[in-house]
Amino acid sequence: MEKKIAVFPGSFDPITIGHVDLVKRALPLFDEIIVAVGINSTKKYLFPLEQRLEWLYQVFQKEPRIKVDSFQNLTAHYCQRIGARYLLRGLRNASDFDYEKTISQLNHIVGGGIETVFLIAQPEYSHISSTIVREIIVGGADATPFIPKEITIPG
Repeated sequence: MEKKIAVFPGSFDPITIGHVDLVKRALPLFDEIIVAVGINSTKKYLFPLEQRLEWLYQVFQKEPRIKVDSFQNLTAHYCQRIGARYLLRGLRNASDFDYEKTISQLNHIVGGGIETVFLIAQPEYSHISSTIVREIIVGGADATPFIPKEITIPG
């Protein structure tokens, strides 16, 4: 039987407790989940790729079915290259759904039938995003309530 591999793509700049919750909740659905940092050369990141990858390794090191990777270009092409048939995405609100629905339809076409599996964020995490956490960090406030305990924000 074919191994059920899902890719959870994102910038993870930084990873949040919402991301971790989503991956852990999805684990029973798949044989393997690859948490993959997408590299977009036009995007400005707060934390370098190496730091974001290290955080992901630290957070998921105890779960052998969760792998960490990075990729450039289209997510659907990355999935095809590694043999993943599923994308994992989280939905916090209606605008996430509208955006992710369109992307999933395009990925299905470009990715040769790749399926996107959506999990709705738990209510206690639905207000958390990497964007908000970055603003908290840049503003000099304490972001520890929103990030996994395994990581420490420099500064």
